[in-house]
Amino acid sequence: MGKTSQMINIFDTKILMINLNKIGVNMSKIIALAGKGGVGKTTVASLVLRYLSKNGHSPVLAVDADPNSNLGETLGIDVVKTVGDIREDFMKDPQGVPSGMDKIVYIEMLMNQVLIEHKEFDLLVMGRQEGQGCYCMVNNILNRFTEELEKNYKFLLVDNEAGMEHLSRRTSGKIDMLILVTDYALRGLRAVGRIHEMLDSLKLTVANVGLVVNRSPSELGKAFLDEAAKIGVQILSTFPNDDTLLEFDMERKSLLELPDESPAVLAVDSLMNKVFEIINKK
Repeated sequence: MGKTSQMINIFDTKILMINLNKIGVNMSKIIALAGKGGVGKTTVASLVLRYLSKNGHSPVLAVDADPNSNLGETLGIDVVKTVGDIREDFMKDPQGVPSGMDKIVYIEMLMNQVLIEHKEFDLLVMGRQEGQGCYCMVNNILNRFTEELEKNYKFLLVDNEAGMEHLSRRTSGKIDMLILVTDYALRGLRAVGRIHEMLDSLKLTVANVGLVVNRSPSELGKAFLDEAAKIGVQILSTFPNDDTLLEFDMERKSLLELPDESPAVLAVDSLMNKVFEIINKK
């Protein structure tokens, strides 16, 4: 999208956003996804990104916050370097900042370099988790940078790990919609329940929570529905098995190119209609 060259200095941005808040300009909407590994969470995230990109909701900042980091792969994007790489490189040589350059400015410059620009969205991959040592200073810089960066977008879409570590570090803002993803199995559903239970312990304001059942049969069984009722999360949508997804995976094709008549695309259309109805309520 070419925003790297247009990036406003982080301190000027903060002043600008304060002024915009005063006159009532809306900030980016935040949609996050979470669920245990293997349930198709990243596939659902890719389909949501496809929907936003093709339905006039750009620009979008997609953040791959899962250490497994395969969102780029589902989008047909090669990821060369991640935020985690920047963090580790800096921690190995914290004195390696170019002469005369502030550490904050230096890390922000490196962050700009790992921001992958696309026509309708940008992608930021968080990558590997922390090694040994204290990362407080560099994490504070990275968190502040991403929070200022996201204000340049209509939507922030975050593909999280089950523990939602990345989102738990946010110091401002709220999640407009948290989509919990499970497959049609009680094990995945119970993992969703544990994620839901820990929301109160995170430093987050989650406005809305909904459930997506991936690889679902045409009708959900009573045992599954009873378990979902115990969790207390509304089922927003069910995603059927879609052979096209497997074909695209085998051929390493981007899910952004899925045909409009694909069952998965039709399912995400239904999901996002509900999501927008919920988050746009006054």
